[in-house]
Amino acid sequence: MHDMGLDAYRFSISWSRVIPNGRGPVNPEGVQYYNNLINELKKYGIEPHVTLLHFDLPQSLEDEYSGLLSPKIVEDFTAYADVCFREFGDRVKYWITVNEPNIEPILGHDLGIFPPNHCSSSLASSLGLNYSKGNSSVEPYITGHSLLLSHASAVSLYRKKYQVSALVSLLIE
Repeated sequence: MHDMGLDAYRFSISWSRVIPNGRGPVNPEGVQYYNNLINELKKYGIEPHVTLLHFDLPQSLEDEYSGLLSPKIVEDFTAYADVCFREFGDRVKYWITVNEPNIEPILGHDLGIFPPNHCSSSLASSLGLNYSKGNSSVEPYITGHSLLLSHASAVSLYRKKYQVSALVSLLIE
């Protein structure tokens, strides 16, 4: 078990910095930015702990198919995770798929305080908010479900494609 003390640094990778449109071409400058950060941390003996999604879903995916409200998000998140695992996984041992997966459904799709600011109009009125988009009765459950499926898909990908087996690890050491 790794002690996450002064020798560790937790940060999030911006999906839009690595894949500007949420899917499609990878931005080499974005990859280089994180390579530089990770390399500097490692140079000083600091272990990177990386979060893949921290309340910053690419706007293009929100615009195209309502982001976390669509099952399409699972495939796109998994492809993004694949890029991160491939590009940074040789130096990153500790991955967090989704930061606080309970918060985005509640604050983004129930109360409408976080983007995409969805909230039922009756709830928004009672909270003094001026939103007219969303359904607080169902959207938090849909987005929570999407986050769980995205997490499971990325973990499955990591285990199948990137995780070094215990046997191989023992042979290397």
